[in-house]
Amino acid sequence: MSVREKYEADLQLLNDRIIELGEFAHRALGRSLEALEGHNIDQSLAIMDEDIKANRLEEEINDQAILLIAKQQPVATDLRRVIVAIKIAADLERIADFAVNIAKSTIRIGNDALVKPIENIDQMYRKTAEMIELVLEAYRDEDIIKAKQIAELDDKVDALYGQTIQELLSVSATNPDKLPQITQLSFICRYLERAADHVTNISENIFYLVKGTRYELNK
Repeated sequence: MSVREKYEADLQLLNDRIIELGEFAHRALGRSLEALEGHNIDQSLAIMDEDIKANRLEEEINDQAILLIAKQQPVATDLRRVIVAIKIAADLERIADFAVNIAKSTIRIGNDALVKPIENIDQMYRKTAEMIELVLEAYRDEDIIKAKQIAELDDKVDALYGQTIQELLSVSATNPDKLPQITQLSFICRYLERAADHVTNISENIFYLVKGTRYELNK
């Protein structure tokens, strides 16, 4: 195997780990919303326990990237590709952390009936999940058109976030005894909004990878 072929093989391994971490974060976020809707404490605890896998994957990606730089000494686009992989891994690991935060909020809410239906929260999750699916495709294909679509979806998540927080504030005015639960639901909205922001960060890094120029997509 030539030096270039070895580099390509190592890089493909790095990309595969990124996709694996992204799919893990995607599943964890979905399961955290299922647990919220079903008041499922056991599932919430499982999400917290399994987060160690996201941490381990991020560490492995970082180790692989450092080793690849040390052994292959890539430059220009090749070096950019490795650096972007490290940044994307950090964003994906953070999204998995938000799934854990949602699980913790679900445990704090417990079995109390929700003060209002959570359609907006569910919509925020669905948009964010769509963004994660799209960004993994964009990364795999180095597709900046898909990366730009992600920024447009982030705007919709932001709008839903503002609307939902306003609704929760209205509910708190007439249900002061439910303030602890309303606070947790507000936190969950914030976690989803931040998860969507991290997906947008990833799409910006895909732009940088492909174009070599930095773009801020969520101005």
